[in-house]
Amino acid sequence: MKTSVIAASTLATIVLAASAGNPQNAAHAATAAHPADAFLARIAAHCGQAFAGQIVANEPAVPDDPFDGKALVMHVRECGAEEVKVPFHVGDDHSRTWVLTRTATGLRLKHDHRHEDGTDDAVTMYGGDTATPGTEVRQEFPVDAYSIEMFEREGLNVSVTNTWAMEIEPGKRFLYELARPGGRLFQVEFDLATPVETPPTPWGHPELR
Repeated sequence: MKTSVIAASTLATIVLAASAGNPQNAAHAATAAHPADAFLARIAAHCGQAFAGQIVANEPAVPDDPFDGKALVMHVRECGAEEVKVPFHVGDDHSRTWVLTRTATGLRLKHDHRHEDGTDDAVTMYGGDTATPGTEVRQEFPVDAYSIEMFEREGLNVSVTNTWAMEIEPGKRFLYELARPGGRLFQVEFDLATPVETPPTPWGHPELR
C-alpha cells in the first residue's frame, strides 16, 4: 500500500530536519498534513535516537510482570516514507519492535516479536489499524481480526479486546498504552528531552549501516 505524495514528502522533510538536530522544528512541517502523516512524522523527527521510559500506569498489577524493575528503552531506529520501526527494549530482552505503517486511511501498528536466534515468536505481528483519524498527538489501534484469531489460538483470550495507543509531544514525551474494557491499563512514558545510549540491535533485525 503506497502512501500519498504528501506523506512521503513530509516524512522526508522531517527526517532531514531531525538529522540536523531540530526535532521540534521539524515536527511543525507536518501540522498541515493528515493526522496520520503528522503523527508518523513527529516520531520520525527523532530518528536515530533512543529514550528511557518508565511505567506510569499498570492496573491491575500483573503477577511476574516482565517489565517490573527493568530498564525500558525505545529506539526510533528505521524511518521510511511509509513505515517507522521502533524497537522497545526491556532490560536484556531485545525481542520487541513496534512497526507503524501508513495505510490508505490511517496508520497500522504491529508488534514484531522475535526470539534471540531471530526466529518469530508464536505471538507476533499483532496489533490493529486506526478506526478514526486521530490527531497529530494521539493515535489508537483497536485489535484486528488477525490478532484476535492468533490470541485465541495461543490461549490469550484476555487480549482479544485490546486497544493500543501512542502519544507523542516532540522533544518532550512519548507514551505507549495498552487498554482493555474492565479496567486493564498499561502505560509506559518515555522522556524525549534526554536521549540515551543507543541499545543493541533488536533480535532478528539487520545491523544498520
